[in-house]
Amino acid sequence: MTLLLAFLLEWLIGDPQSSWHPVALFGRWTLWCESLLYGDSCMSGVIAWLIVTIMPLGLLWGGHLYVGWLFDVLLLWAALGWKSLFQHVQAVIVSESRAEARLSVAQIVSRDTAAMSEQDARRAALESLAENASDAVVAPLFWFLLLGPVGAVLYRMLNTLDAMWGYRNSRYQAFGWWAARVDDVANWIPARITAWLMLRVGRSTDWRVIQKQASTHASPNAGWPEVALAYAADVQLGGSVIRAGIIDERPFYGSDAARDANMIAACEALLIVRHALLLAALLACGINLVL
Repeated sequence: MTLLLAFLLEWLIGDPQSSWHPVALFGRWTLWCESLLYGDSCMSGVIAWLIVTIMPLGLLWGGHLYVGWLFDVLLLWAALGWKSLFQHVQAVIVSESRAEARLSVAQIVSRDTAAMSEQDARRAALESLAENASDAVVAPLFWFLLLGPVGAVLYRMLNTLDAMWGYRNSRYQAFGWWAARVDDVANWIPARITAWLMLRVGRSTDWRVIQKQASTHASPNAGWPEVALAYAADVQLGGSVIRAGIIDERPFYGSDAARDANMIAACEALLIVRHALLLAALLACGINLVL
């Protein structure tokens, strides 16, 4: 019942854009703790990570124990980011001009967008869609099945900390090391499940090819759903990008004859991810009933 009601709220309302949203509150809490605890060392990062996560986790566990199922539904709903994910990506895909595509994709990626073509913007949006299909849907469901609603929200906290601290720059190289490594561990299985789901509903089922190309990605996890989507939708993803004025050299993903990220290919990729996540939801409901 918890899972079904959380899905219903996500379908009807989505991710409320409010400063009081739990993720927004957690973000402000993280910034405040960072301002007090920051130090240019791995140990400082570990201590800050523990303080940032343990205190909210205690409050959430108390709500789970004393408020009951309604609180659990709200927790799982807060951990999901299904509807907003598709809204942001679709805005890029259906953009009617290069400027509109750049403006829309800048909302969801950290790359420099000034020199992007419409095809570059669609490719970036599809890569974000693939990665966040795991981060915002499959991973919360996976941890919900393992640890319950509090587990799903704990995962979302770990993922948020990685998004805020897990950068390889002068400020966060040491301080954010622990946050990045924990997120890598938490996402290891969900990323591969997401890739498998995309292959089940897409055009390709060659797991060995996915494994080979995913190993070339800078992230131990993000490459799996990105490469899987490239093959499942027969669309070319990857390629070099610009971040903070610096070119990040990356290989292309997909077959040699893969389509460019035109609007038709991008819409098909969007549909494949939607079907993959519906399959994930059905599997999660089935497993939850058995457990």
